[in-house]
Amino acid sequence: MKKISENTVGVLIALLAVFLFSSKAIIVKLIYDFQVPTVHILLLRMLFALPFYLVILAVKRNEVKTGLEKKHYLWLVLFGVIGYYVASFFDFYGLKFLSASLERIILFVYPTLVVLIGALFLKTKITKQQIWAIVITYFGVFLTFASELQINHDDHLFLGAGLIFMSALTYASYLVGSGWLIPKFGTIRFTSMAMVVACSSVIIHYLISDRQSVLNYPAEVYQYEILMAVFCTVLPSYLVSYAIQKLGASKFAIIGSIGPVFTIVLATIVLGESITFIQAIGVVIVILGVRIVSKKER
Repeated sequence: MKKISENTVGVLIALLAVFLFSSKAIIVKLIYDFQVPTVHILLLRMLFALPFYLVILAVKRNEVKTGLEKKHYLWLVLFGVIGYYVASFFDFYGLKFLSASLERIILFVYPTLVVLIGALFLKTKITKQQIWAIVITYFGVFLTFASELQINHDDHLFLGAGLIFMSALTYASYLVGSGWLIPKFGTIRFTSMAMVVACSSVIIHYLISDRQSVLNYPAEVYQYEILMAVFCTVLPSYLVSYAIQKLGASKFAIIGSIGPVFTIVLATIVLGESITFIQAIGVVIVILGVRIVSKKER
């Protein structure tokens, strides 16, 4: 029997991680059918995910790296709030007003925002190729959104798109800002600690804004929440780390570009969503633009 190469294993793990992450929006839309508030969806997701991260932190407790200072932990708290709480809240709230397919397409522009934020605050150089790629990407988003406006006259469409874009912006800010910090903690410990911070943030949000019980929903809600917590949050967060370790960030980025396709297929099968021919072209353009933007890393 032929042995599977490490590269093949890495590719399969990467595909699985992208598929699981792409499924999150589908589950959120299913939960919204039960009239569950955004804060409750976030809270239940985090509460079901929290024990896994705490266990992993306990297992990794002897791997604490030297040279860590108080400021490093403060930065971790900040990035945990921005990258895993604020970005998730914008994303989940925006899904109230947009289809899962359109949400994924808008969210997928975050690599272009990483480039723009880096140029603005870190003075990193943007190549002509990247400029054209960014233009191509946003043209694809515009094409997709304009087509959606023709078939969907919901007044909240712009609100939803704005919220999803803010999710992409905050997540991109997290990626740019946390890059120097992750090696100091180690990827697994950093991810686990940042998620614990995010969970704490959601609990505080819930206690301040909405103290209604989260224990009175139908059983399906909790089943969906557990599914999302385990298979769309905890598991893929570590699968991504493994895949990047085996393949490198640039190769993983290429595989990650199939994410919107996964979401669109799932949304069609599970939610009964459909996209127009123009929107399909827009999706291809967005994926092409993001691929070109990511080429600088290779």
